Amino acid sequence: MLHVEIIYWLIGAFLLVAAAMDVRARRWSNAAFWAILAVPFLAGDSILAAAHDDVRWPAQALGVGLIALGLLAARGKLRMHEDESASAGRRRASAERLGNRLLFPALAIPLVTVAIVLAAPYLKWNAAPLLDPAQATLIALGIACMVALAIGLRMTRAPFGESLREGRRLLDALGWAALLPMVLATLGSVFAATGVGDAIAAIVGAVIPSDSRLACLVAFALGMVVFTVIMGNAFAAFPVMMAGVGLPLLILRHHADPAVLGAIGMLTGYCGTLLTPMAANFNIVPAVLLELPDQYGVIRAQWPTALALLVVNFILMCMLVFR
Repeated sequence: MLHVEIIYWLIGAFLLVAAAMDVRARRWSNAAFWAILAVPFLAGDSILAAAHDDVRWPAQALGVGLIALGLLAARGKLRMHEDESASAGRRRASAERLGNRLLFPALAIPLVTVAIVLAAPYLKWNAAPLLDPAQATLIALGIACMVALAIGLRMTRAPFGESLREGRRLLDALGWAALLPMVLATLGSVFAATGVGDAIAAIVGAVIPSDSRLACLVAFALGMVVFTVIMGNAFAAFPVMMAGVGLPLLILRHHADPAVLGAIGMLTGYCGTLLTPMAANFNIVPAVLLELPDQYGVIRAQWPTALALLVVNFILMCMLVFR
């Protein structure tokens, strides 16, 4: 059976390769950053097993590493290296030659992921599933990325080493922002485990008339947007708002449809994603890669769309959630 740990090991190995390349280029801050980040990907299971056996020092060392990542990012030394004009010229010429075919590897990732997820229940060997059912989506995404890499190498006729060099260049361009989605993804579960949802339920119950389903729906929708703006991730905001408002007030008290509330509620949270620099992979990274003069230019361009979608989503919830 294929487990998700293999995908994590591949990511960790790539981060180590990027660190080694930065060492050769004497980019010490970048090298240290990627090398430290590689450790939880490569040894996460061992660290977790040691913690279960009451061996604390590996987890403590990992905590020190996380502080080191923050310090390295705060120094402002994680910058993209100067691109050689010859290399940039080759990429430009290749892009002009391939044209829109360059989209094929990117489009392959979602298509292959969906195909594998749908086929996963039927992928078996001697009645045993080939993919871990608990992590089928992540495994499918990892396989899809490898397929996209193979398509890209075949299409561009580039050697495998070129993909590693370009991957390192992209990592250096992203800098600390590459870490932000992973950190924010854990924030929702941390908030839920520490009782933030219960605290929100108490605040909402004291501020709004909880007997009014419209007032509860407004609190849920605006809460999804606000918490997404704070956390940068609707997935992180969802468990907090569902535990605090969605489940106790809308579903249990006012008998809202859980499926409709969850689906449109998540889409409402994405309106907050369009409004915040905390969603670095959506709003800051494109500005860096495109070398925009205004790092918040993406947000300035899309905030009217975010507000219009928020209004539309709220109307949809009013029409569909209580049917």
